[in-house]
Formats: sequence, structure tokens, C-alpha cells
Amino acid sequence: MNKLIATFLYVGLLRPAPGTWGSAATIPVVYLIHRLAGFPGVALAGLAVFFAGWWATARYTRGTGIEDPSEVVIDEVAGMFVTLAPVSAGLWFAGVAPQIFPYPGWVSGFLLFRLFDIWKPGPIGWADRRGDALGVMLDDVIAGVFAGILVAAMAAFAHLVVMA
Repeated sequence: MNKLIATFLYVGLLRPAPGTWGSAATIPVVYLIHRLAGFPGVALAGLAVFFAGWWATARYTRGTGIEDPSEVVIDEVAGMFVTLAPVSAGLWFAGVAPQIFPYPGWVSGFLLFRLFDIWKPGPIGWADRRGDALGVMLDDVIAGVFAGILVAAMAAFAHLVVMA
């Protein structure tokens, strides 16, 4: 069970770049949850992913001597939930039909999240250096916060300035 969760249904076993595969695989999951349950569903599912991921990562890595194995991608999944939450929230609060797929927000979120997850500036790098399961999860959640803020800012600019 730990491996199933930690690797996000074995997506983390794909090569090359398992973190990118895990991030990309999250997009249709978040979109489906958004369609079925709106932003509240995305927020609750994101919390569940974080806590299940923290639990599974701690158990999966225990005794291995490897702090953040490349196949563990549940942290990227949690980070993508954080990244895409502003997109889901914006659509939900605006009353946009849930079947609409706002590809600029989803695509830019993916790209920005991968940028911050790889670059690891400031607090993202701090969390990554913790050396424990919480650090594995937190660096991606913080990268998701950075990416989500930029996605929201880009959406605000596009809707308030460009489309005005």
C-alpha cells in the first residue's frame, strides 16, 4: 500500500523524469475532482493527498537510507493540487461550468510548478534539505504555493487587463 500511494499508482516508476510524469498525471485527476465536486472537493482531496503522501513516504523510505527516492512522486501530486487549487477556486467562485477545461491555467500551473520544483529557491530548498518525509512533501507543497500564486496573478492580469 505504501508503494502504491508513494508512487501515485506506480506512475513514479515511469522513466525518464518520474517527477514530471507524476505532475502531469495529476492534472486529469484534479480536473475530474473539480468536475465532480468543485473547488471544495479539490481542496479536500489535496489535503488527503498530502497526509496520505506524508504517511506513505515515511513508511516507504524507512530504513532505506534514501531520503527522497525518485519513484516517490506523491509529493509532486500534492504540489500540483496546491498549484491548481487557485484555478479550480477561480472557476468555482465565478460559476463557470465545471466541464470547461481552462487549459492556460492548467498548463501554466504545470510548467511553473516544475520550474519551482526543480529550481528550489528559498523555502523550497530549505524544506528539501530537511531530510525526512515531511520535507519531501513540504518542498513540493511550497513549490505549489509559489506556482499557484503566479498562476492566479497571471489569470488576474489576463482577465482584468488583457481581456478588459
